[in-house]
Amino acid sequence: MPQRNAAPHRAQRDAFETPSTMRPFLHACDNPCMSGSPSRALAYLLLLASMSLVGVYVALSKPLVAAIPVFALAFLRFGIAAFAMIPWTRRAAGEAPLSPRERRQLFTMSFFGNFLFSICMLTGVSLTTATAAGVILATLPAVVAVLSRIVLGERLTRRALAAVALAVGGVALLQFAKAGADAARPATLLGNLLLFGAVLCEATYVILAKRLSATRTPLRVSALINLWGLALIAPFGLWQLARFDFGALGAGHWALLVFYSLAASLFAVWLWMAGMKHVPANQAGVFTVALPIAATLVGVGLLGETFTALHAAALALAASGIVLIASARQPVPVAERAAG
Repeated sequence: MPQRNAAPHRAQRDAFETPSTMRPFLHACDNPCMSGSPSRALAYLLLLASMSLVGVYVALSKPLVAAIPVFALAFLRFGIAAFAMIPWTRRAAGEAPLSPRERRQLFTMSFFGNFLFSICMLTGVSLTTATAAGVILATLPAVVAVLSRIVLGERLTRRALAAVALAVGGVALLQFAKAGADAARPATLLGNLLLFGAVLCEATYVILAKRLSATRTPLRVSALINLWGLALIAPFGLWQLARFDFGALGAGHWALLVFYSLAASLFAVWLWMAGMKHVPANQAGVFTVALPIAATLVGVGLLGETFTALHAAALALAASGIVLIASARQPVPVAERAAG
């Protein structure tokens, strides 16, 4: 997805080249995108499936974190994913060794995009609703636009400013949605703030990812970053696991844990990569709307959460902000696209 020599104006588009809670950064379009072909229709389905899967596993992390402490859950998730991604951990034939700069960047990206993101996201989900989690995580494109302005000096377009306003409005509406008992409101507010912290971590990851060499395959980068995440969380995760009663987990918990681990690190990644082969990055970004919708459906349909008019309005604002940024015309030079 990101290119080492990419110009700063690509940052907003890069935000759509990988689902918000996934670790790889994907190449936008290695082959020309052919409109009207059967491959395009299939690509749309793959992108929709990828972002829907992201929304599903974000929502289903709520029952997991209710049964497993946050650090222990993150450690198990990274461990399962590391085992599944062994084939992509090794260096391919003819691939140059990682440079010191690339190693430092992989560590930094994992620190923000895996370690801190997982702590904020899992803790936040445990304190708020799956619906709120989906809406807040859907503000990523708008946050990336603001961070690009602050860090890279990128100009904020009218569409980006409008998207930021919609994102802020959506998150603000969530604070007025009834969270049940009044005593639960402070915890809900803290959960929403932690989820927004997770968005800031992911946005930092997106900005940092722009500078990594495109000579590394997306799945190998994902595997290496996952290993760093496992190493960073290990001291805390092992500490909690030493005191954890594994007998409290049933077969359903283990099945959900394996699904969560593989969906986040592998399945959603592959679906997104496959879809991006035939769809331009800005069009692919529109499918990010599936994240909050899927999270809401799981929260209401499976977890029994309450869905109010305020939730619906917040969801609509978040979706509108995504469409505004994603539908902006951002022509990519042929040479630059070929390099991606």
